[in-house]
Amino acid sequence: MQRYFVDQMSETGATIVGEDVHHITRVMRMSVGESIICCYNGRVAVCTITEITNDTVLANVVEWVENSNELPINVCIASGLPKGDKLEYVIQKGTELGASEFVPFVAARSIVKWDEKKGQKKVERWGKIAKEAAEQSHRAVVPDVSKPLTFKELLSFSRSFTYKVVAYEEEAKRGESSNLARVLSQLKHGESLFVVIGPEGGLTEKEVSTLIENEFISCSFGPRILRTETAPLYVLSAVSYYFELAR
Repeated sequence: MQRYFVDQMSETGATIVGEDVHHITRVMRMSVGESIICCYNGRVAVCTITEITNDTVLANVVEWVENSNELPINVCIASGLPKGDKLEYVIQKGTELGASEFVPFVAARSIVKWDEKKGQKKVERWGKIAKEAAEQSHRAVVPDVSKPLTFKELLSFSRSFTYKVVAYEEEAKRGESSNLARVLSQLKHGESLFVVIGPEGGLTEKEVSTLIENEFISCSFGPRILRTETAPLYVLSAVSYYFELAR
C-alpha cells in the first residue's frame, strides 16, 4: 500500500492535501474504495479513500497499526556543509537508515558558502527528499531538516542530546576503535545521539577541541577514512545493528 504523511488526521479519518493529492489521483490513479497508509505524528493507520476532489482526498481509518519501524535511539546527523548534492544523498539514505534529524552546519573547511536569500528553496527541497525517503522506507515519521547552522549555533543546539560524538579521522589514524562502541553500549532506548561529521576537508583541530570541551566524544568510524557522505551511513548502520539486530 502507498504511504502518505498527512497534516490533518483524527482517530477516524485523514485529510490529504497538496502534492500528495496529485500523486494519488494522477500518478497512482487511485479511486474511492482503495486502501492507503496514512502517517500522522508518529502514528500509522490503514485507511480507505472515501472522497476525491481536485485539491483534497478524504480517507477513513480502518485500523491503527501499532508496530513501529523507528530506531529506538533518536540519532541526529550534523553534517559540515558539503559540495554539490552530497547532502541530499545523506538525507535520502540517512532517512532510510532511521535518522531522526539532519542539521547541516558551516564548518571552517566548508567550500560551499550558504546564501540565506536563496537557501530557503534548498531547505524545502531537503525536506521533500526526507519525506519521500520516509514514505519509501515505511517510516512513521519524517526526519526534521534544519537550515545550516553556524558552528556556535551547532554547539548550542547539541546541548539537549544524551550523548554527543564527533567523527575525527586522526582518531582512525591513531587506531582508536572503542569510543563509538562504548557510547552505543551506554545508550538506552528513547535516549538521543548527536553525531558531528566534517565536510570534505574534515574538521580542524580547533573545531574538534572545541567540541570535546563541550562534552563531545572524539571517535573513529573504523580503521578506514570515510567520505563525508559515507560516515553518516556508517554510524546509522552501526546503531541499527546494535539496537535492532544484535539483541
